[in-house]
Amino acid sequence: MNIVSKTNIPELTLLSRGKVRDIYAVNDEELLIVTTDRLSAFDVVLPDPIPFKGAVLNQITLFWMDKFKDLVGNHIVADRIELFPEVLHKHRDQLEGRSVIVKKATPLPIECIVRGYITGSGWKDYKKTGAVCGHTLPAGLLESQELPRPLFTPSTKAEVGSHDENISVERAGEIIGTDVLREVEELSLAIYAKARNYARNCGIIIADTKFEFGVKGGQILWIDEALTPDSSRFWPLQGYAPGKSQPSFDKQNVRDYLERIGYNKQPPGPNLPPELIEQTSRTYMQIFEMLTGGKLAI
Repeated sequence: MNIVSKTNIPELTLLSRGKVRDIYAVNDEELLIVTTDRLSAFDVVLPDPIPFKGAVLNQITLFWMDKFKDLVGNHIVADRIELFPEVLHKHRDQLEGRSVIVKKATPLPIECIVRGYITGSGWKDYKKTGAVCGHTLPAGLLESQELPRPLFTPSTKAEVGSHDENISVERAGEIIGTDVLREVEELSLAIYAKARNYARNCGIIIADTKFEFGVKGGQILWIDEALTPDSSRFWPLQGYAPGKSQPSFDKQNVRDYLERIGYNKQPPGPNLPPELIEQTSRTYMQIFEMLTGGKLAI
């Protein structure tokens, strides 16, 4: 499989080139989403791609969306290049294993974050205020401790190079409407609960994750990526102990490196050491195999 940092599909109209995904119009009702090997950290796209990363993200997303299709509809139309329009077959080297045709839905302008453990920015906020995103928590919690119950903590969506901002549930309701908010909050918490239990049996703790939803014909659809190493914190169950930060199966090792070198979290991002690129690629492959029990289709 080729390393793909940037796609070029001249037969289709490029609609956006995001932090990781390139999106093209197939027709008025469908989109082509290509998950590249680009890596973003702190909402900045880094200059070095991670081999196989796009295929891992795409195939993990397909795994989860299929697993929970009876709980929530999703936007997937076709997940194999043989099922794509014939005009795309010549671009197999860019698309194989890392692309999908999806229904064109209207994305909700918020990200639906669920936190099951206290870590990251949530831990920093808790130490300062005793609360996380407006949720007051019991005193005395330890870093990385499982929360009494998972928290729904929405955020805004940032453009490439900008930072997402945490918002209150009330503010999210003002943005998308209280009825829609209630539905996506319930879906987010339900998916997280089921995924957390499944992953735990695979030796993985899902500490937190973010979901995106869209609307098509009045129906809420699960869109974008699903419970991937880019949208979640995955910790190994073996050796887990609250009271400290945890080793991770996601891109936290890249974030930690950037923190160590004093990166200011503004574009352009710095180059990564070759050994860190290789380690991160192996980590993405490992999480796929642990979750799915299979080998990556590459």
